[in-house]
Amino acid sequence: MLARVAENIYWMARYLERAEDMARLINVNASLALDLPRGLAPIWSQLIAISGAQGLYPETDYDEAPVLKFLVCDEGSPVSMLSCIACARENARTIRDVIPREVWESINALYLYAREHQQLALNKRGRFRFLNDVIRHGQTTSGVLSGTMSHDAGYTFLRIGRYLERADMTSRIVDIRSANLLPEVATARATYDNLQWMSVLSSLSGYQMYRREMQIRVQRAAVLKFLLQSREFPRALRFCIDAVRRAVVSMPNAGGALDIIEDIARRLDEAQPAVLKQNELQLFIDQLQIGFARIHDELQAAYFSGGAANAA
Repeated sequence: MLARVAENIYWMARYLERAEDMARLINVNASLALDLPRGLAPIWSQLIAISGAQGLYPETDYDEAPVLKFLVCDEGSPVSMLSCIACARENARTIRDVIPREVWESINALYLYAREHQQLALNKRGRFRFLNDVIRHGQTTSGVLSGTMSHDAGYTFLRIGRYLERADMTSRIVDIRSANLLPEVATARATYDNLQWMSVLSSLSGYQMYRREMQIRVQRAAVLKFLLQSREFPRALRFCIDAVRRAVVSMPNAGGALDIIEDIARRLDEAQPAVLKQNELQLFIDQLQIGFARIHDELQAAYFSGGAANAA
């Protein structure tokens, strides 16, 4: 497979996953406002921090409206949903002779829908429907890819891109949301701690699966154990890194990436969520994210051309 084609497939998967994850995050943050008492509101700046775009955000305030515009429909924002979907579409367009026609049609339909209906996300009345439509479009595209694309080398790069992006996003959500979800009010933190961790799970569509797997009420240590170490939940870090390992192990010249993957897996297995204080958790997550970036760098050096206009 040509290096350019492999890179385009990899980034197509990453951008599709990134757009879907952002839709989930915005949806949960907006819904959280309905559960908080009068006088408290979700911290919208968190979404900027999770996206890693603090240095790119052009406004001075972090109110709901400017943050949503930046994260949903700002074409100048590299992390906005519309930009991610456009990048996924462009990567797919350049490899239309490699992916099934149905995949291109599904991604193109998602792009056209997001472009034509983006303003709904800025309106409280239409936001829920728009975001859920984007999530459903993304899930449909994933299903079409799984059901129609040959599971060959190209599909291997697709799986690596999808699960590496998902692992990165899960780690960011755990890092930022576990620390700063609610305003700095001591009574609020004590009273709404359970709501905070339910929101973390909801950001990853994991509340029901948490209850099934952990069989315990929502609490910090159990949620961290579930999201860091579960081998069954498809958005948990251990599941994602296992999926990346299974894909990478079948590829030639993968020794460098495999070493990093095994190190991350070992760190996850040895973690003790029940005793991790917040500063220790943040340091732990930082090390994982460095590992994810190193995996990408190894893939870039071993398999990609470096010519595609994409960004980690």
